[in-house]
Parts: sequence; C-alpha cells; structure tokens
Amino acid sequence: MKSYLAKEKEVERKWYVIDAEDKVLGRLASEVASILRGKKKPIYTPNVDTGDYVIVINADKIRLTGKKWEQKQHVYHTGYPGGRREVSYKEILEKHPERIVQYAVKGMMPKNSLGRRMLRKLKVYAGSEHMHEAQTPETYEF
Repeated sequence: MKSYLAKEKEVERKWYVIDAEDKVLGRLASEVASILRGKKKPIYTPNVDTGDYVIVINADKIRLTGKKWEQKQHVYHTGYPGGRREVSYKEILEKHPERIVQYAVKGMMPKNSLGRRMLRKLKVYAGSEHMHEAQTPETYEF
C-alpha cells in the first residue's frame, strides 16, 4: 500500500476559536501549535502545511504557574553591538499581552520557512472580540 502525501491545494482549512482565559500557557501553546501544523488530521504530511487557522481570544487572561510572571524573561537582540535586551513577562502583559501566546507558539513550530508560513495562520487577541466572524470559526475545547 502506498503512503498518502497531501498536496497544498487539496487541504481543507477550518477556523477554530480558543479561549485562553485561565489556561496554562505551555499547554495552550502546544495544542495551538499542533492544530497549526495539522497533526490532528489524518492527512498530516510533515513537509506540507496541512494545518488550520487558530484564533486565540482573551490572551490577557492567560495563566503562568509559579513565579514566572516576575522571573521568566523574553530575550531578544536588536542587531546592534550590545543590543541584547531582556523583558519580563509581566511587562509584556502590560504592553502587548497577545505576544506572550505568540512567542510560546512560535517556539513550538519548525524553525524554517514552512514554520513561518504556518505561524501566519495564528491570530491572537487580548480581549474577547475578534474580527473573523465571516469565516464562521468553531470553538475548540481541550
């Protein structure tokens, strides 16, 4: 029996809404990354984007365990000499709460052009409102 290899044009994509309120960040991010990659589908092919779109709402109400709000740091580099910066997750929550979920999901995606393309299907919003009602998204529970 031959193995089935999915083709990009044959994939049917769905839209899912996930409410992040009182969900632990890592568990939420791993579930979202799995949906974005398409690992929940029987047609999953590692080198083809078979995933679905994911809308995460209430990203400002995400939960971190322990003392991670004060101790966990997001580290990045500006590209200039001596440009290493560290920002605590508490500061990120105040300014851009949707980025917390984006950083966590990005870390669980493949580090190549396919992973970057899959990450474009992630839409994160701090509040409970989103602008994708026209796509008729389904609520996703886990």
